[in-house]
Amino acid sequence: MGELKNSRSNKRFQIITGTIFIIITLIALVPILRVVSTSFSSKSAILSGKVTIFPADFTLDAYNKAFSNSNFTGSFLYTIVLTLVFTALAMFMTILAAYPLSKTKLKGAGFIMTAFVLTMYVDPGTIPTFMNIKSLNMIDTVWALLIPGCLSAYNLIIMRSFFLSIDKSLFEAAYIDGCSQFKTLTTIAIPLSKPTIATLALFYGVGRWNDVTDNLYYINTASLYTVQMQLKQMIDSVKISALEGTTTALVADNIKAASIVVSMVPMLIAYPFIQRYFTSGIMLGAVKG
Repeated sequence: MGELKNSRSNKRFQIITGTIFIIITLIALVPILRVVSTSFSSKSAILSGKVTIFPADFTLDAYNKAFSNSNFTGSFLYTIVLTLVFTALAMFMTILAAYPLSKTKLKGAGFIMTAFVLTMYVDPGTIPTFMNIKSLNMIDTVWALLIPGCLSAYNLIIMRSFFLSIDKSLFEAAYIDGCSQFKTLTTIAIPLSKPTIATLALFYGVGRWNDVTDNLYYINTASLYTVQMQLKQMIDSVKISALEGTTTALVADNIKAASIVVSMVPMLIAYPFIQRYFTSGIMLGAVKG
């Protein structure tokens, strides 16, 4: 009788919590759907307030304007390649730093790890960072978008924690079989850490895709602008007074909404393939400190 009561109670709890999460999800989707519908709505519908979560007077004018700009389409493809290269470089650096630091017998590992952690709390500021990048002759080069952010102390800690959580007997067996440290890394550590690697790759990729500050500080050549910078310039150049005139069928809200939607698409495509690794990757990396 008690088991039946507990079963009913658990089922009731699951229904209530499931309903609450569905409601929260729908509420979170409202602003996203509003942006998407605005990007597909006409000027008159937006100005008259007819746009809700569904488009009114469906039109693709905002997207035609965005993709008719050769600078925008070029920067879009460029940013995809840049994001992939940055993510690969960042993961390469993170793994090569985290693996040796996970070895307790490494001399100076504690000091090096402390130095990494300090970067999370001590920020030199914008001007010293700019002067450092300038002294390395990376201003107005693609390296300014790749090198400075290719290693995150937070991601390093997660990666190192996962390596520490791997059963040491696996490494010892590999050493007995004559494996070097590098071969042990590639044949044991990396295959076992795929969920964590996928999760951190998502962190790095999203951060690179959305970042615009390094473009503002370090890049002057338009051909090196990322899509986020191109979108910013496009929005800044679109004056509301001009767009609401009789010479155009668009308003500023069209351009802004279309820009947001375009910038979201690559991450929305990539996330479903990585999502199944997300929770397990973070939890696996949090087993040990």
